Amino acid sequence: MTRGEAPKHKGTAKSEETRGRILGAALEIFRERGFESATMREIATRGRVATGAAYYYFDSKDAIVMAFYERAQVQMRPMLEQVLEERRDFEDRLRGLVQVKLDYFSPNRKLLGALSAHTDPAHPLSPFSEETRPVREEDTRFFARAVEESKIRLPKDLLPYLPRLLWLYQMGIILFWVYDSSAGQKRTELLFDGTVRMIVLALRVAGLPLMRPMHRLAADLLRAIYGEG
Repeated sequence: MTRGEAPKHKGTAKSEETRGRILGAALEIFRERGFESATMREIATRGRVATGAAYYYFDSKDAIVMAFYERAQVQMRPMLEQVLEERRDFEDRLRGLVQVKLDYFSPNRKLLGALSAHTDPAHPLSPFSEETRPVREEDTRFFARAVEESKIRLPKDLLPYLPRLLWLYQMGIILFWVYDSSAGQKRTELLFDGTVRMIVLALRVAGLPLMRPMHRLAADLLRAIYGEG
């Protein structure tokens, strides 16, 4: 099993209940005291299991966080699907997809702040790591659908990169939100509203014939950045 990967115990209903209780206890402690200072022993005590039992379900705190990511993915999936089903306009879709994440993670905003220290792709909890690739790729597919079904007009060599760029944009908004100390995170609201408008305007301008000289330069740059040149 890869370091940081949550083990897949698909046993009895009782074992699933125990696993969920440990996960819930860990998240409570992470919210109260932070990720780094929490211990597996403390998590086991809060979850009403022996320390060995906690390690049976999760071999580390990293594994617990991976389970949190996976649970979030499962629980948000129908909400993201609903956004795409109910909204046809690209701007509305983009706003809806990102807002789902902000609303869902709101109770765990401080935890995301602690985890934001792990941005190095070599760390298993990084949103850019190999371990989190399945979560990242599924999330990107929602942006791909938002683009494809909205019939965004971009050159064929640029269009495949747009969902990945939108995923990065989302991560930037979430990171800003995590550290936004304004009342009710109003600065994030302003940033989100303004940048969505700018993205939509930029995409409209990008489709104009006079922008064609820029398309090849942009495509070459993106291929180089993503190592596909």
